[in-house]
Amino acid sequence: MEEGVEYRMRYLTAGESHGPQLTTIVEGVPAGLELVEEDINKELRRRQGGYGRGRRMQIEKDKVQFMSGVRHGRTTGAPITMVVENNDYQSWTGIMGTAPLSEEEEQNVKRRISRPRPGHADLNGAIKYGHRDLRNVLERSSARETTSRVCAGALAKKILHALGMDVGGQVLEIGGIEAENVEYENLTDLKERSEASPVRCLDEDAEEKMKQAIDDAKANGDSIGGVVQTVISGVPAGMGSHVQYDRKLDSKIAGAVVSINAFKGVEVGIGFDAAGMPGSRVHDEIAWDAETGYYRKTNHLGGFEGGMTNGMPVIIQGVMKPIPTLYKPLQSVDIETKEPFNASIERSDSCAVPAASVVMENVISFEVAAAVLDMFGSDRMDAVKQTVNTHKEWARDF
Repeated sequence: MEEGVEYRMRYLTAGESHGPQLTTIVEGVPAGLELVEEDINKELRRRQGGYGRGRRMQIEKDKVQFMSGVRHGRTTGAPITMVVENNDYQSWTGIMGTAPLSEEEEQNVKRRISRPRPGHADLNGAIKYGHRDLRNVLERSSARETTSRVCAGALAKKILHALGMDVGGQVLEIGGIEAENVEYENLTDLKERSEASPVRCLDEDAEEKMKQAIDDAKANGDSIGGVVQTVISGVPAGMGSHVQYDRKLDSKIAGAVVSINAFKGVEVGIGFDAAGMPGSRVHDEIAWDAETGYYRKTNHLGGFEGGMTNGMPVIIQGVMKPIPTLYKPLQSVDIETKEPFNASIERSDSCAVPAASVVMENVISFEVAAAVLDMFGSDRMDAVKQTVNTHKEWARDF
């Protein structure tokens, strides 16, 4: 790659929760990557599953359509456009239409919202953009947008898999119930056990308690959050950089995780636990053997040192707050009358932590795939593979 030129793969999303469709455009994908719609659809199905999901998941059966950038099962190097239709839009055409309204029609628009919900973007977005109808904010700030994020991440996973990397995840905590039996033999074991659980938890005892906590929250009109973990294996050493703050890969991943709806915290490796431990128990000793090359005897730092990958599995935890839409709503203030009211209710889940685990996997996958192309970038997938393999062999004997 030319010195000083950043290859950066990137994506944009567009669409509203009850609009006609969600659109994702990904730029910078090398040509020659094998890709079919089912590669994306299987991740979309995973996102829609999980214990605690609401009625919207029964309405929407998300399926992607490639509109550009893919021909005969392979990427062309052009921007890739992916579209997911909102099946629910047929019930919202009058509310979410794009045509101008007469003054009389404007007054009669149904589901006009003037009562912001605590914990949502409603009031802040209305102040920022000057909207008197809060629907202009909540439609875009809805977690429905994570459908597009999963489309981009599923594409990134295909790049990672083609380069010998694998991605898995699990739920570590829901509603204060922590999983204790979270060890796994390898990433295949992690993925199989996580996928077999309705809450994506490896601990069967904790799983039942989590399900009960979700049921209790639903019965009480409340919601609960939790902690999820993503693991990526086979990552080459040296991705990211120590030379500037905005090139540190762990920083980019942290920003991407917190950008997911309702995520409020992120940890790399043992994260906050490091604050209460001596350095001798935190830092990972370095070893070498002829087959593996350099490796760490432990992985407390989650695969990162100095803002760069060190060749160990990338391990990230994310903290999701309880969903703020409650069926026993909190008090708010009507922006028209300034009178106190109970906040508006939009259709929601009592717990979306299992689904959020899938979203985080895909969001992190995109950042790692982008970092791969930053370091080993090429316009052709076969050339990327060759460069990555050459680097791994070189690093092993360095």
